[in-house]
Amino acid sequence: MADPTAKFQTIPAITTELINLNAIMHLPKPTEAFMSDIHGEYDAFQHVLRNGSGNVKQKIRDCFAGELNEATLQRFAFLVYYPEERLAYLHQHETGDELQQWYLDNVQRLVRLLAFTATKYSRSKVRKAMAPNFAYITEELLYNDDRTADKQAYYWAIIQHLIGLRQVDAWIAATCDTIQRLTVDRIHIVGDIYDRGPAPDKVVEALMARGGVDIQWGNHDILWLGGAAGSALCIANLVRISARYNNLDILEDTYGINLRHLAQLAARYYGDNPAFRPKVATGDELAADEALDITRIHQAIAIIQFKLEGPVIKRRPEFGMAHRLLLDKLDAAQTHITLNGHTYPIHDGCFATVDPTDPYALNDEEQAVISQLVTAFTHSERLHRHMDFLVSHGSMYRRYNHNLLIHGCVPVDTAGEFVGLTLQGKTYRGPALFDLLEENLRTAYAHPEQRADLATDLLWYLWTGPNSPLFGKHDMTTFERYFIDAPETHDEHPNPYYQLRHSADFVRQLLTAFGMDPATDHVINGHTPVKKGKSPILADGKMFVIDGGFSRPYQATTGIGGYTLLDNSNGMQLVTHQPFTSKADALAHLTDIVSTKRVVETEAKRRTVAETDVGRQLAGQIATLEKRLARLQGE
Repeated sequence: MADPTAKFQTIPAITTELINLNAIMHLPKPTEAFMSDIHGEYDAFQHVLRNGSGNVKQKIRDCFAGELNEATLQRFAFLVYYPEERLAYLHQHETGDELQQWYLDNVQRLVRLLAFTATKYSRSKVRKAMAPNFAYITEELLYNDDRTADKQAYYWAIIQHLIGLRQVDAWIAATCDTIQRLTVDRIHIVGDIYDRGPAPDKVVEALMARGGVDIQWGNHDILWLGGAAGSALCIANLVRISARYNNLDILEDTYGINLRHLAQLAARYYGDNPAFRPKVATGDELAADEALDITRIHQAIAIIQFKLEGPVIKRRPEFGMAHRLLLDKLDAAQTHITLNGHTYPIHDGCFATVDPTDPYALNDEEQAVISQLVTAFTHSERLHRHMDFLVSHGSMYRRYNHNLLIHGCVPVDTAGEFVGLTLQGKTYRGPALFDLLEENLRTAYAHPEQRADLATDLLWYLWTGPNSPLFGKHDMTTFERYFIDAPETHDEHPNPYYQLRHSADFVRQLLTAFGMDPATDHVINGHTPVKKGKSPILADGKMFVIDGGFSRPYQATTGIGGYTLLDNSNGMQLVTHQPFTSKADALAHLTDIVSTKRVVETEAKRRTVAETDVGRQLAGQIATLEKRLARLQGE
């Protein structure tokens, strides 16, 4: 890693940088936002991103206290959230002097709001957040007081020339984006961008454009990383989930994955089947023929998935998953299955391609289909662009500013002792298990041509393995839920972690194991939706579970539309978001997501940059520069 102090080699340069760095250390700690389990719900995610989890409107209230009535404040807030859309509306409804006055009023307001938002940052950081094309103009407006007589004419001339040169709309959009970026400095995504919702690709694009982002991979993200890495099993799972949630468009239209061969196979062997009909969102409709096509595809890819599981389970006995070999437990007629000494009837069976004498063998058509899909996934440029971002900005866990970020769990037994995975005689538990799995994920992603190696098989283990930190259960009972009515066969046996994490002593043990301070630090989890009426704050405030239901299928369980956890210089706040209807509805009625903030931890003294991970890095740079300065002054 390059030395950031290397360019400062003279006494004037070093002293200037030392003054700058020491000043930055005394600035307030910037705001961080934590979100999880977005599951492709782009519109809701984008709205929360744009309104800074409610912080943008609060800053407007604070900046213009007593100056704006509620209607004006709401219109201005939506200008900051959605500048392009509000400007388009403005041009349809305002002309002439009214339009000119609107520009003069709102450019001035945006400059004031930007100045108010920028107080926590150095000029250098504010400049980096600006659109380069407008940085000079914005700084002139930002750092000149329009109330000073000598500057009024200069200030207003800039604004009027922006209007006259027809650059004012672009400047407004750029400035609104800067305000959004400065309101929340860093975004942590605690897993599961993908699956269920319609537009995970747009979520990734928004994060790529935003900057200041890190990602802790979720189990659903692993399927897509595995697909890009050439894992046939990950591909089968994610195609099945896409069919289940009526979301095959993401494959075909967004990532260019051709499903024609799969559809032809499905039409040849499968018909209508109630267990495999797609789940359709409220308000959406599917034509009967389209629903039938998806139902057939759903069955075809599910059977391919169950077949593909067999060879991996057999060649990896160390995964401890032999009990998940189910196709060979069917009777000869394929109407009953025997599990754990009990025989159950099969309902909605679809085993036309399953050979009872060799149940895990793909037939020639299935082999051709899965080979074609693997080729399509490994050669999709857009998919790899998005997965490259997830790999470069992602990790299995992260320690950041006194918070340990983990999507799922740290596998333990009922006594709270770490359990894990034994490979070649060595058992990996706790942080070592996370590190092993991350190392192998990166290896598998870097070498998609190797498709039956341990690294690729571990990608699938991350999705469904009994001691996977991202799955957090002993079994994934997909087969049983499709084909067996008996509820006892559906139990997936969550890891004891999910009960133990209510204990402050247990959470302190986790923090210690991951090299953190058990007295001051926290664990932040996603993955498990917080049920209606339950608190997301556990273990006396040491643990936060922030999966609150961005994903619409979970909102009946959670009763809300998601959580955001905010960590700023004054402490931590949990923001509860109400369900988001649509962007169009929000813009038509200027209806914001109603957000409730709950202060969960307050700092007695406002925290500064010096108390953050960035501050520790700056302290190292200061020490290096001081040594260099002392050497030069002694020469």
